[in-house]
Amino acid sequence: MYAWIWRHLPGPVPVRLLLVLLALAGAVVVLFGWVFPALAPLMPFNDGTVER
Repeated sequence: MYAWIWRHLPGPVPVRLLLVLLALAGAVVVLFGWVFPALAPLMPFNDGTVER
């Protein structure tokens, strides 16, 4: 899969590396900006009840 993406990116190697880094940064921004906050209320990690 990564080889397929690499082959389909335009330009020489430095341009391809820049495009890959931009895509990764964009994915991180989307995950931390929208996906993780949308999933946070559904996760049981914030249940702070301690039973005796």
